[in-house]
Amino acid sequence: MAYQHIGVERKDGLGTVTLKRPPVNVLNIEMMDEINDVLNSWQDKKDLKVVLFNAEGKCFSAGVDVGEHTGDLAPKMIESFHGMFRLMDKLGALTVASVFGSCLGGGCELAVFCDLVIADDTAKFGQPEIQVGVLPPIAAQIMPRIIGMKAAIDLIVSGRIISAQEAVTIGLINKVVQKDDLLRETDEFVKPYLSLSAEVIRVTKKTIKAGLIDDFEPSLQIIEDIYLNELMKTDDAQEGLKAFLEKRKPEWKNS
Repeated sequence: MAYQHIGVERKDGLGTVTLKRPPVNVLNIEMMDEINDVLNSWQDKKDLKVVLFNAEGKCFSAGVDVGEHTGDLAPKMIESFHGMFRLMDKLGALTVASVFGSCLGGGCELAVFCDLVIADDTAKFGQPEIQVGVLPPIAAQIMPRIIGMKAAIDLIVSGRIISAQEAVTIGLINKVVQKDDLLRETDEFVKPYLSLSAEVIRVTKKTIKAGLIDDFEPSLQIIEDIYLNELMKTDDAQEGLKAFLEKRKPEWKNS
């Protein structure tokens, strides 16, 4: 399907969603619904290993359309916006953001919600919502888990914008590269994950999420159950172990 505000490609285990709403990829309801349509259609793709969010134009994204925060549009905006994260959370595949230029507000939430983030040295991250009297709900949910309570409060309550270098220092993103190298470096960044089993990636992500449950013993019990009753029953877990013992490259079935 052709979309107005995004580009979409899925090939060899990699699904790519390219933000294409010039000049600064402001996320409006129509654009977010297109992203949701794609993510929903990919829920049953068992061979999907990585979903990459990148962008064309002047920057990754300057945020969500402020005009759609008001009046009767606000509930629909929240439904569409949070729908992206609910679908990303259910997807199971690794999610990666490749960022350049401004990455602010809802655009920042989209990027840092991804499991992995690579950015070039022009990238700037921030949640300036508080400066217009609102707050970033997704950032409020995930940032304390990514960078800790104090750093999250600093960013969200101050609304300040930080450089890519500061973002990598505090653990908000994974890697910073030179401006002209972002495309090539992104390809190299995702390549190791594309050699893995899609099913084992899904189960591993589920295990890591279970480990975030606050109480150690209940979370460990869930992890043990997933490990023994889901992971170890997959064809690819058995194949990976067997291939290691036989000193050969595994042949994944993605099952």
